[in-house]
Amino acid sequence: MRSIWNGAISFGLVSIPIKLVNATESHSVSFRQIHTEDGGRIRYRKVCELEDREVTSSEIGKGYEDADGTIVPITDEDLAQLPIPTTRTIEIVAFVPADRIDPLQLGAAYYLGANGVPAAKPYTLLREALKRSNRVAIAKYALRGRERLGMLRVVDDVIAMHGLLWPDEIRAPEGVAPDANVTVRDKELDLADALMDTLGEVDLDDLHDDYREAVEELIAAKTSGEEPRETAAPARSGKVLDLMAALESSVRAARESRAGGSGGAGEAGDAGDAGETEEAEHAEVRDLRKKKTPAKKAAGAKKSAAAGAAKKTAAKKQAAKKTTAKKSTPRRRSA
Repeated sequence: MRSIWNGAISFGLVSIPIKLVNATESHSVSFRQIHTEDGGRIRYRKVCELEDREVTSSEIGKGYEDADGTIVPITDEDLAQLPIPTTRTIEIVAFVPADRIDPLQLGAAYYLGANGVPAAKPYTLLREALKRSNRVAIAKYALRGRERLGMLRVVDDVIAMHGLLWPDEIRAPEGVAPDANVTVRDKELDLADALMDTLGEVDLDDLHDDYREAVEELIAAKTSGEEPRETAAPARSGKVLDLMAALESSVRAARESRAGGSGGAGEAGDAGDAGETEEAEHAEVRDLRKKKTPAKKAAGAKKSAAAGAAKKTAAKKQAAKKTTAKKSTPRRRSA
């Protein structure tokens, strides 16, 4: 992985040379804008409004637009003279419990690698200190022309850093919650708990981007001159009017799905039949557990067939033993 920033972690009087690399990557399929009539690329050109001509990158600078529309030019030299001590330093300012960080603040993730052999010892020291304390480090750093806030934590044997939004960049959720005065009954909460328990957990590694795969199949079909495969539109769920019935139907569907996946008889009857309505039949429950691929299904079928053959062979051997035993037993003569 190529480093995008080189500097040092400032840990009190300890300086740890590090290199910064991106911890994530995007697998989204990107598109170009084209002219629909002839397929020609559509490109953006940078034009000066006053001179009405295209300008090159070397002629483009920065400017701040004031409230009255006045542009205040800001040069790179102006920004370079600003007193930012974190230009090439990730300065740790505090250590706090991880649950003190609001997930709303989390941003881009990076890996911090030790830059050179001398950095290995202090890097390992900070990593092990973070592990033993069960805390994360809060730091300030500068990247792409602005000072930012970060959180350092340990991932396996690597120190990772998450960019954080400044606290004043988080909006208050005013006016987002429902305005209506709603009361939730204990029975409804019990059913919601049952639904969560029935759905269980999911291995995040099993989840994948279905939409991206469909886009890639579409592109492959068009590239080879084939007709794109038609897919059925997902069924729209009806309007659910009875919350209790919808919860009961959801629990039943989830249990049937789980029982069907394990070859069991199902536990649909445990959810209760009271309060079902026609609208509740439209309640939709999606099982996020990984679906069996054709290869896995085939492997399972082979295993079942092999097990069946083994059972038949064992039965034949057992029958043969019984027959041999009968033949070898001498008959008693009557007096």
